[in-house]
Amino acid sequence: MNDFDNLAATLAPHYSRFRVAERLLFTGHSHQAWPDVARDGLTEAYDIAARDVDAKWESAFARTQRLRAYLRRWYDDPDGRYCLGVSTHQLLVSWLSALDWRHRRRIVTTDGEFHSMARQLCRLQELGVEVVALPSAAPEHLADDVEAALATPTTAVMVSRVFFETARVNPGLGRIAELCRMRGVPLLIDDYHGTNVVPLSLRDSGLTDCYLVTGGYKYLQWGEGNCFLRFPADCALRPAVTGWFAAFSALGEAGDGLPVRYDEEQRFAGATYDPGSQFRAARVADFFDEHGLTPAVLRAQAVSQVERLRAGFLALELDPAIIRLAHAAPAAETGGFLALRSAHAADLCDRLRRRGVFTDARGGALRFGPAPYTRAAQIDNAVEALAASVGELVQEL
Repeated sequence: MNDFDNLAATLAPHYSRFRVAERLLFTGHSHQAWPDVARDGLTEAYDIAARDVDAKWESAFARTQRLRAYLRRWYDDPDGRYCLGVSTHQLLVSWLSALDWRHRRRIVTTDGEFHSMARQLCRLQELGVEVVALPSAAPEHLADDVEAALATPTTAVMVSRVFFETARVNPGLGRIAELCRMRGVPLLIDDYHGTNVVPLSLRDSGLTDCYLVTGGYKYLQWGEGNCFLRFPADCALRPAVTGWFAAFSALGEAGDGLPVRYDEEQRFAGATYDPGSQFRAARVADFFDEHGLTPAVLRAQAVSQVERLRAGFLALELDPAIIRLAHAAPAAETGGFLALRSAHAADLCDRLRRRGVFTDARGGALRFGPAPYTRAAQIDNAVEALAASVGELVQEL
């Protein structure tokens, strides 16, 4: 057995409702299967709501605290604040609304950001905000590009740690943070593709004064509705877009009044949400702890799996004019999936699905994302299905 097979074989029986042992699920970078205990969390949420009615929020907040504790441990970040949101977009909008737009209307970002950020920035650009999208294809040069871009007064810098199309890790965040610090420019990091797959110590990396968004839909296996904006303990930003859950602790006071108040941890919060997802996620967080899925274990599992995918693809010796690696970086310098480039990415994704292999395509990128429960034989079967799909495509061209 391969190094990662023992762990995968141990985990797979706990995902029986998603049938991970029977199916070739390679959308782990987008939606990983949930362990069976997640269902127990949803049942628990219903039972507590039925028992406590409106008093259920105390139990819900306790589950959110459990998720915060998990993230603080993952990021080696005991002093960071983690605001819960229903989506990263909601949190991004709240954060953007807190920036100083009076003197500067300029955002520095990259051309490799996920839709939640990229779409919103494009709309702001239509409204007159200058958006500078630096190239992300060679992330080793990104810090130099940010330094040049910051020569012009800038409102904020917004970049990914792991780019969602290529899986490339951004190696220059520490330097980018220092550049922003020197100029008094806030830095927001999108780490949705880093959490639970590429370990990060915010303390060791010099990022404790930065902002970071992440969520549970992907590698955390928490599902929808569990997104967080991490911000420093001394944050004084006051979002203009703000809901009543941003000052939940002050509900007993008369009226909203001026100045508008903000809770310490929920500064960027919105309004009423469905707390059932926190019960589900808390059960999953406990499951990961019980099975020893530490940052080191999860990283080793992902690197080994992506290495096998990469080696299997290269062994096929397919025509690079049809499909090729998105980059030459080794698995140790990437996130949790293998990215392939092809003008036929969407077509190949469909062909793979007809062969029972779940992947996805983003533009010209075909992405294969394993998960901790993925076995070597499943990786090999997916690679064989890709070879057959490409062969079928070539015959039709």
